[in-house]
Amino acid sequence: MTLKDIKSQFHTGQIYGGHEAKPHSRPYMVLLERHMQNGQTYYCGGFLLNKDFVMTAAHCQAKSYTALLGVHNAHNCAGVQRIPVKAAFPHKDYNETEYTNDIMLLKLSSKAHFNNNVSRIALADQSNGSLPKSCSVSGWGRNDRNSKHMPLTLMEVNVTLIDNELCREKKVYCSEGEAGPDSGGPLVCEDGKVYGVVSASCKTNPDGPYVYSYAKIPENADWINWITGNNEKF
Repeated sequence: MTLKDIKSQFHTGQIYGGHEAKPHSRPYMVLLERHMQNGQTYYCGGFLLNKDFVMTAAHCQAKSYTALLGVHNAHNCAGVQRIPVKAAFPHKDYNETEYTNDIMLLKLSSKAHFNNNVSRIALADQSNGSLPKSCSVSGWGRNDRNSKHMPLTLMEVNVTLIDNELCREKKVYCSEGEAGPDSGGPLVCEDGKVYGVVSASCKTNPDGPYVYSYAKIPENADWINWITGNNEKF
């Protein structure tokens, strides 16, 4: 795949207001190749739960996937692990209209090899109802609303969660502003754990800020544990 091919095919979302991450400072990050029914390849972000499973957004569904582990610059494949996905498990209650329960687990066809550039990240525990502070998101999505091209290097941006009535109704975390995330990527907060999966963005009014939503991981812990706990059956 050429540099031109990569630039033309990135459709992972956005990292507006972000900056380049320190290379391999987020070794849990996964770049997902989404192989579609029409033969095209698109991309989403994701992250490693363990050597067998990647988590991403349910709206990143495709005919098949390849997980790229240890990526920083998408044009540099040195040391990158390419592992096909064996099975996909979108959340049983995912609503593609409302983007609720927008979580999916992907079972890798072979185990990831952990090293300095590839490792798992811990999930947040059951929530006590309070909002986490000092969070960040990362991915390879577009970082300029006026640009048609996606950056080839991993980007990151800090976000602050808000207490929003609509978000409470949909049972998602939310942030707002011009700084925005990448579909399927992790919402990582001050304790270094993942609290959410980047889901959707919208404007509640034309002149207002963008609101970004994140599927809540603590509230879906039972479903996550059931899928990963039955690993050998899949």
